[in-house]
Amino acid sequence: MQSTKQAIFKLGEEEYGLDIMEVNTIEKFITIELVANLPKNLKGIIRLRGDVIPVYSLRRKFGLEDIVPDDNTRFIITTSNGILIAYEVDQMVEIVQFEPEQLNEVPSIVKSKDTSYLKSVTNIHDGLAIILDHDGILSEEEQNKIKAIKK
Repeated sequence: MQSTKQAIFKLGEEEYGLDIMEVNTIEKFITIELVANLPKNLKGIIRLRGDVIPVYSLRRKFGLEDIVPDDNTRFIITTSNGILIAYEVDQMVEIVQFEPEQLNEVPSIVKSKDTSYLKSVTNIHDGLAIILDHDGILSEEEQNKIKAIKK
């Protein structure tokens, strides 16, 4: 296994990471357009450089309350399971390179089919960061609904 660079971001006080090689771009908050009948974790769409991109709330996914977007709010644009998506996060922290020995397995007590997006954990900033698998975040139902909306 080789070293990996992670885009470290915050949701509340917790830190998470996504592989920077899977990230297309990180954008400042722009107005989200509401769309009817979206799954609960989707907030709407944004229009960015000619693309219509669904906005996915990681706060909702992880059971956190919605907050009012501010100057720190960011969209992490990535392709998950072939779907261009914007993950809304509270704040970008930094890009960090981790060596394989710095990444630990997710404890078996939290592993399940519902947490398949948890890739590994690592120590950072005197705490833990959870490294996410961008292809595991969207449920199959969410993927199908997004594909239906984009048609």
